[in-house]
Amino acid sequence: MSLSACGFGPDGPVVPGFDGPGSDSGLPDACLVRTISAGNFEQVTLRLGVLRALAHCGVRVANSPAAIERCVDKSANAFRLAAAGVPTPRTWTVADPIQAASILAVLHDEGRTAVLKPLFGSQGKGLRRLDPGMTLPGPDEVAGVYHLQEYVGAAHGGWFDWRVFVVDGRPLAAMVRQGDHWITNVKQGARCHPASPSGVLGELALAAAAAVGADYAGVDVIRAPDGRFLVLEVNSMPAWRGLQAVTPVDVAQALADLVLARLASASPASFEARRAG
Repeated sequence: MSLSACGFGPDGPVVPGFDGPGSDSGLPDACLVRTISAGNFEQVTLRLGVLRALAHCGVRVANSPAAIERCVDKSANAFRLAAAGVPTPRTWTVADPIQAASILAVLHDEGRTAVLKPLFGSQGKGLRRLDPGMTLPGPDEVAGVYHLQEYVGAAHGGWFDWRVFVVDGRPLAAMVRQGDHWITNVKQGARCHPASPSGVLGELALAAAAAVGADYAGVDVIRAPDGRFLVLEVNSMPAWRGLQAVTPVDVAQALADLVLARLASASPASFEARRAG
């Protein structure tokens, strides 16, 4: 069901046409959020508001609206990782173009490169690499916000990183994403190779998912030329088609098990209260 089809009515959140088992209240018992469609500020705010209202009414929502907000907003994502002590590239988010230019100048003076990212974006779309000598685009080109992250070139040359899939507090599966250019998202043509989710990759991924409060997540990890493993960001609504192609783990089943486990943990009293309401 499309989240954009849901809204509010006089009695609370409305999920049109829902008539599944146990739907006395007109609401599902649980929902797994797969995506929040692109839209303007008002549309996205409404969709997140619906998720918050569903959770308030006792619907088990995975991921939680709070976790989704912490991930779709890259500034909040970077803050939560840094605050939790998860190793991550230096990141700045500012609205003042003069301040942003000063940050970029410092990086360039250090001989470093910056990546300019849309504050709300996914699948590698809209990324810009600002090498020394390059300048910032105007505020109108970045929706008035500059989200700058120190560029980390992959260790051992080439362009690759890892995507680690975390479900319910465990690193479920992982893959290497190898690209023909510095953007390594699968949607941008990167090739997928199997990888082990154990060891430092799994530990970092678990810490990153916990930092944003995600029940399930796709955690992007890169190894810097100096050997350090760094978390680039956490995705609260990750796609898994590429991952499923290179792992024997049934990702969809693991997510279904997660939702059922959350449903089972809800007390019967809370269900009865919701349905009676």
